[in-house]
Amino acid sequence: MERLPACNTISSDDVSSVAGAASFTVKPEAEQGSGTLRTHFFNLLPPIFVVAIVVFWAYAPPSLVNNAWAIVVTSVLISALVQALEFIHERHSGWRITTHEFATDLFYVILSFTVIAWASSAFADDPLHAVKQSLGITTQWAMHMPFVAQVALVVVLIEFGQYWMHRAMHGWTPLWLTHAPHHHITQLNAMKGYVGNPVELFLISLSVVALFDVPLAAVFCGLSILNVVSTFAHANVRSDPPGFYAFFFTTIRNHSLHHSVGYENTRCNYANSLILLDRIFGTYCEGESDIVGQDARKRLSIGEQFLFPFQPLIARIGARHGKTGLPVP
Repeated sequence: MERLPACNTISSDDVSSVAGAASFTVKPEAEQGSGTLRTHFFNLLPPIFVVAIVVFWAYAPPSLVNNAWAIVVTSVLISALVQALEFIHERHSGWRITTHEFATDLFYVILSFTVIAWASSAFADDPLHAVKQSLGITTQWAMHMPFVAQVALVVVLIEFGQYWMHRAMHGWTPLWLTHAPHHHITQLNAMKGYVGNPVELFLISLSVVALFDVPLAAVFCGLSILNVVSTFAHANVRSDPPGFYAFFFTTIRNHSLHHSVGYENTRCNYANSLILLDRIFGTYCEGESDIVGQDARKRLSIGEQFLFPFQPLIARIGARHGKTGLPVP
C-alpha cells in the first residue's frame, strides 16, 4: 500500500457532512490548556508506564515470574489504572464510559484471559513449542542478549505478526468479517482493545514467540509493554506523548484515526502498539478523529458481534426459505 496523505482537519460539528470523506481529523480537546503542568504530566504517563514495566520485570523475583497468574494480574492492573485515568483527565466527553459499556468491555477482558488465552496456548503456542523440540530448533543466542534487547525482540515478533494479520483483515472479506465488529465500537475506552469477535481475537493473538529461547521475564515484559501501549491507544485519556514515544509506539491519535467512520478511512495505522511498522511499510497516516464506528455507527451487542462473520451464511439460508435475508447487524 502506498503511503497515505496527511489528513485534513475539520470540527466535530461538521462531521455529519463528511461522513463519506476519505479521512479527517478532529481537533482534540487535549490541545486545551496544553501548557499546564497537569497536561505535561499526563503526556508523559505512557512512556513512564513503559519504563516502570521494564524495571518491574527486570528485577522481578523468580517466584513471581514463574507464577502463572503474574502476567494476568499485571495486565488487569494496567487496564484498571488507565481506565481510572479516564475519570480524571478525559479526552472526549462523547467517549465517557457508561455502566453498559463497562460491563461489555469487562466481559471481553474475561473472555480474552480465559477462552482466548486457552485457545491460543492449545492451538498455537504448544504446537509450535512441540515442533521446535522435535526439530531441535534452538535460538540460544537470544538467551545471551541484554534484557532490554530480549524484550525488544518479543515486542517486534508479536507486533510484526499482528501488523500483517491486522492488515490482511482490512484487505480480505472473510477476515474483515471477523474484524469488523471491533470497528463497530462507537467510542474508545481503556478496555476496548479486548472487544471483538472471538475468531478475530484468537487470530490476532497468534505469534511465533514460542519458537524463540527467551526468559519468561522478558516475554512477560514484552507482553506488558504491548498491553500498556495498546490500552493507552484505546483509552479516553487526554494524553499526547512526546515525539520520541509517538515515533515508535501507537497513540490515541493514530488509533482513533484508524477507527474513524468509513471503511477506507480504516486502511491505515494498522499497528496495535508499534506504529513504527506503519512508518516502515507505508501505511502511516497522521491525524485524529473523535467520531468512530462503522455502518452508520451502529453499536453491536455481544450476540451480534459473535454472529457477525456468519451474516452472509445466515442471509443465504434465509433466502432459501423465501426471505430476503436476515438483517445484518
